[in-house]
Amino acid sequence: MASWNAPSPSIVEYFEGEDFYRCGYCKNESGSRSNGMWAHSMTVRDYQDLIDRGWRRSGKYVYKPVMNQTCCPQYTIRCRPLHFQPSKSQKKVLKKMLKFLSKGEISKGNGEGEPMDSAMDDAVAGDFSLINKLDIKCELKTLSTDLKETIESEEKKKEKSSQKEGFNEFIHSQIIEEKLGSGEPSHSVKVHTGPKPGKGADLSKPPCRKAKEIRKERKRLKLMQQNPAGAFESFQAQGQPAASPKAKPNQPKSLEDLIFESLPENASHKLEVRVVRSSPASPQFRATFQESYQLYKRYQMAIHKDPPDKPTVSQFTRFLCSSPLEPERPPHGPECGYGSFHQQYWLDGNIIAVGVIDILPHCVSSVYLYYDPDYSFLSLGVYSALREIAFTRQLHEKTAQLSYYYMGFYIHSCPKMRYKGQYRPSDLLCPETYVWVPIEQCLPSLENSKYCRFNQDPQAEDEGGSKEPDRLQVFYKKSIMPYRVYKSHHKDPSEEATVLQYASLVGQACSERMLLFRN
Repeated sequence: MASWNAPSPSIVEYFEGEDFYRCGYCKNESGSRSNGMWAHSMTVRDYQDLIDRGWRRSGKYVYKPVMNQTCCPQYTIRCRPLHFQPSKSQKKVLKKMLKFLSKGEISKGNGEGEPMDSAMDDAVAGDFSLINKLDIKCELKTLSTDLKETIESEEKKKEKSSQKEGFNEFIHSQIIEEKLGSGEPSHSVKVHTGPKPGKGADLSKPPCRKAKEIRKERKRLKLMQQNPAGAFESFQAQGQPAASPKAKPNQPKSLEDLIFESLPENASHKLEVRVVRSSPASPQFRATFQESYQLYKRYQMAIHKDPPDKPTVSQFTRFLCSSPLEPERPPHGPECGYGSFHQQYWLDGNIIAVGVIDILPHCVSSVYLYYDPDYSFLSLGVYSALREIAFTRQLHEKTAQLSYYYMGFYIHSCPKMRYKGQYRPSDLLCPETYVWVPIEQCLPSLENSKYCRFNQDPQAEDEGGSKEPDRLQVFYKKSIMPYRVYKSHHKDPSEEATVLQYASLVGQACSERMLLFRN
């Protein structure tokens, strides 16, 4: 196995102040408020820490709602797959897929009562006219290859001289030929979707469960042990591994039992799921790019009513293919490595759905789903979410710390967006102390107020908050330096307020690891 090299540090450019824009949920023209930054590059470790502080990415733009001021507070939600049991309605979706694959049966209706879009739909999609409104020429550029190589060279030099203090001391680069400012321009955009049709579930009541389900011992740890290395690039959706034990007669079927139930030899359809790296683009991703884009275009036109000229290749690439996450393949990580991927659903040789996901050190983070509108009757939004939960459990087999499924934002103030709470057990992130609280404990408070502090300890504080801002790392004029050095030469009070705001939002750990670009 080739040796694993640590990734280059994250480089971000923070936008001072807060931005107001149209809310895709309540339609308030200027009620949605967030902070944002452009990520030229980002390690999966840093992004994991950021989403655990309420951040979310849309392409390379990373944003954090101003929770106590925005019109529709968006709470980060995560599911605990290791304890997940599908509800009655979720089982119906899986059985509906099995009937379609085995016999070609098409259920009447199209999954009413279940959301048809991915659990991540609101995180990235929505009113793309917002893109043009926010087409700000903010002098942001992609990180040049020369700059990346320079930073890596500096890291190697430090390692050789046993200086293992990271970037906590002033570093002056003598060989950078291009400043951060060469390459393609980028734009500051915040995109959110409107609520989907349908009624929200009553989350104050627990999901329906049979008594025998409570006693069930899942066979998650044994289900896919026979999968060979590299199975992530071409992962068969149907047919359990031969070594998987069968469920006992008196026990209900597990999630994996329902997904991988054996099909007859003369099955009407064949479904295959392939996980391909999207950034940097793998050969499999490049080979299927056009087919995937055309599927996205049909989806946007049919589901979001976009005109034909709106879902362009550029838009598709920017929001669903480009990612700041640096690919990593540590020896004890998942076979496919960490980073950004497209999970393609192939039916009879054609792509019918694509789930955009990030695989991070502690979770699978769902970004978006688009699918062929002709197959809406299969409830592909629910089906893909269940598949991603099962995929997280599969990754957990090799990488024990990877044990959560992040579903983006939960918006309780918008009843049509409450469906994410149906994937139990799940937790919401406290917007003040950044600790996880079971959703059942949060719902009573959310019924009384759209903004809530979930941590019931009034003395609790943000333990990961910025406590030593002078240790924040700055990239300025070809040099990397701690903020205490930078500010000794820059006495602008307004800039100091911006830097301190950035530090408070990303937290102490990320502020010391990530490089804040200043010009």
